[in-house]
Amino acid sequence: MINFEELNRKKILIWGYGREGQSTKHFLARHCKDAKVTVFEGKREEFNEDDYDLIIKSPGIIMDGDDPKYTSQTELFLESFRDKTIGITGTKGKSTTSSLLFHVLDKCSGKHVVLLGNIGEPCLDYFEEIDDDTIVVFEMSCHQLKHTKVSPHVAVFLNLYEEHLDYYKTMDKYFEAKSHVTTYQTEEDFFFKGDNVPEIPTKAKVHEIKYSDPHYFEMKLLGEHNRFNAQFVYDIATAVYGCDPQKVRDAIAEFTALPHRLQCLGEVDGVRFYDDSISTIPGATIGAVKGIENVGCVLVGGMDRGINYDALVKFIRDTEDDGVNYIFSYDSGKRIYEEVKDIMNCAYAPELKDAVELAKKWAKPGQAVVLSPASASYGYFKNFEQRGDMFKGYAGL
Repeated sequence: MINFEELNRKKILIWGYGREGQSTKHFLARHCKDAKVTVFEGKREEFNEDDYDLIIKSPGIIMDGDDPKYTSQTELFLESFRDKTIGITGTKGKSTTSSLLFHVLDKCSGKHVVLLGNIGEPCLDYFEEIDDDTIVVFEMSCHQLKHTKVSPHVAVFLNLYEEHLDYYKTMDKYFEAKSHVTTYQTEEDFFFKGDNVPEIPTKAKVHEIKYSDPHYFEMKLLGEHNRFNAQFVYDIATAVYGCDPQKVRDAIAEFTALPHRLQCLGEVDGVRFYDDSISTIPGATIGAVKGIENVGCVLVGGMDRGINYDALVKFIRDTEDDGVNYIFSYDSGKRIYEEVKDIMNCAYAPELKDAVELAKKWAKPGQAVVLSPASASYGYFKNFEQRGDMFKGYAGL
């Protein structure tokens, strides 16, 4: 548990003043009125570390190396509530799995369940709400985990793909950050991992879930990847928290898609439009094409972070005769298009608006137009949510 008496005697720097930084300031104002708190938004070399006893860093700030003087919201929270926390990470599927697990445990566990972290509000905003009967479902980004030296009681590592290489530079460093979800677990803890996640030294009980295994769930969510995510939810709810298996299945069956994640927006002139703007890697786009019935056009492209698109290029070539059209935009779209422009069902449109207009001309009634960019939104949109909202507007929905 956080030692508030100790914190009250410290000089504390909040480094970064986004959503988490503001939350941290409000938290300290509530619990540590005598602490000397300073907020700073510049570079590391622009403040004197020796002036502070504790530095609470925001997750988006890049910092090499570790220093015991630095901590984070995530670490402070886990120091108090790690025994009540399920931490969920992975390259893709974190938000859906976290939301689905929250929904299932809220329905089936008989306990007070909260959902927080990367998917929702900063964790310290919930500090006063957590009691002995609480289960915390915490979506954890790689940035939140990078400098954390405490792991949750139940750790989930769904999958690992190329992502955030603009931040971490190498896959090894990206994987190392995420691995902290289990690194500091004990023999009393549980670690659930997907089968493409490399081995991580851990003391926890390890349970591996294979993507290739059949996962039998009735679901409103589309795609085999969501049945894979549901298997994590089912196993955690039944094996760790003792929930009734049939009630868990019933709760999974009624859960609906989150915004911007294979979300059906509606129809225009008999054509269905799907927003999968959360898609930032090739595997997500491939999963979207496989998971949606009768795809007519797929809109691909965004910020080029230098990730490998060979799998997507191969998939497009291997399925050339399936009648799916691909429309590429922006920098990453241009790079992929150069690899497939000899295929008749591929075209380049400079921006999202142009791509939607072309898709409307190509797609036939009964088919689907899918925004699944396999790329980050940055540089062209504020975030993936804005990209999805603009797609919806251009579609006329």
